[in-house]
Amino acid sequence: MTDEKLKQCLQEHGQTQLLRFWDELGDEEKVSLARQIADVDWGTVALWKHPEDLSGKGKIEPISGVSLDEIARNRKVFQKVGEEAIKEGKLGAVLLAGGQGTRLGSDAPKGAYNIGITRPLYIFECLIGNLLEVTDRAGAYVPLFIMTSEKNDAETKAFLKAHAYFGYPSDFIRFFKQDMAPAVDFDGKLLLEEKGRLALSPNGNGGWYSSLARTKILQEFPALEWLNVFAVDNVLQRIADPAFLGATILSGKMSGAKVVSKAEPHEKVGVLCLEDGLPAVVEYYELSEEMANARDASGLLYRHGVILNYLFQAKKLEEIAGKRIPVHVVKKKVPHLDEKGELVRPEEVNGYKFETLILDMIKLMGSCLPYEVVREREFAPVKNRTGVDSVDSARELLKYNGVKL
Repeated sequence: MTDEKLKQCLQEHGQTQLLRFWDELGDEEKVSLARQIADVDWGTVALWKHPEDLSGKGKIEPISGVSLDEIARNRKVFQKVGEEAIKEGKLGAVLLAGGQGTRLGSDAPKGAYNIGITRPLYIFECLIGNLLEVTDRAGAYVPLFIMTSEKNDAETKAFLKAHAYFGYPSDFIRFFKQDMAPAVDFDGKLLLEEKGRLALSPNGNGGWYSSLARTKILQEFPALEWLNVFAVDNVLQRIADPAFLGATILSGKMSGAKVVSKAEPHEKVGVLCLEDGLPAVVEYYELSEEMANARDASGLLYRHGVILNYLFQAKKLEEIAGKRIPVHVVKKKVPHLDEKGELVRPEEVNGYKFETLILDMIKLMGSCLPYEVVREREFAPVKNRTGVDSVDSARELLKYNGVKL
């Protein structure tokens, strides 16, 4: 993009403030900033003023899935189908690891956090260990695609390499970076974090597939038919679970979601339901009091709490790739340069970030199988240093599951 076209583009969008320090930049910095501006999705940026209405829900109904009892009765069948698919190279695993351990008091990648007590035990180590249990039994490795971010990519790669990928063969590991989205202030003006760099942040976990597909690395594994997507912060996450895969394949549905039975009606977890006949994740606060407390013989009607462990059929993902996922406009604290070029780290929210969420992909898939798991065996999120969903609570659950800390 020439200087003239760059200025014209920014004038059209009312964003000429981005050139405030243009004359202070070197040639490479100018090229870099121009490239960042050329990549801006102006349609998304415009949502700051008129965000999509994501609050309105259609007709909400319970969704049927496979219960713990049903899984126990059919485990051998589910397991066999899933293990055969793994041996045939039909499953890939996608680890969403773009975040930092900021809330844990660490600036390192979250997966590099040491959760051990008497010995080092890293979050990445827990997850890869869980995956190895499956691949050792199946006698075949699962391609592991690790999503990083611009902020932690190099450090994540270096950390895992230094630890020999915790025993997982590097030939089956691929890294890809999450796409970034610009941030704006409350007047819709794009912010700079450096004189030649936009204030960018990861575009939310809903962008995982577009980011992965853009790299073309999926083509290195032509047999892939399913992708198991999971979050970095659950140390008990069971990855490439053959029974989960087998049950989803046999159901004929395009996706599957591991769920836990809600502990109580108002537990703060998203709930897998039907919305206008399609699978959808409804936030706990979007359920009416009557719906939250509704029960049948099995317990709460709206009981399927999601834990961010999903299966997606690869062909269906390709089909929906061109469809727009809802963009959530979120108020955040955004570090930025002021008019003098000095970095400001705000103590209060000062702008908007634009994020997509993986849970919004479920509806686009058209069908989904809720697959119930035992909370104490598979759900130990590490979001805080202490208290609920913390390092402390995860350690207790790891001990409960026989993990030496």
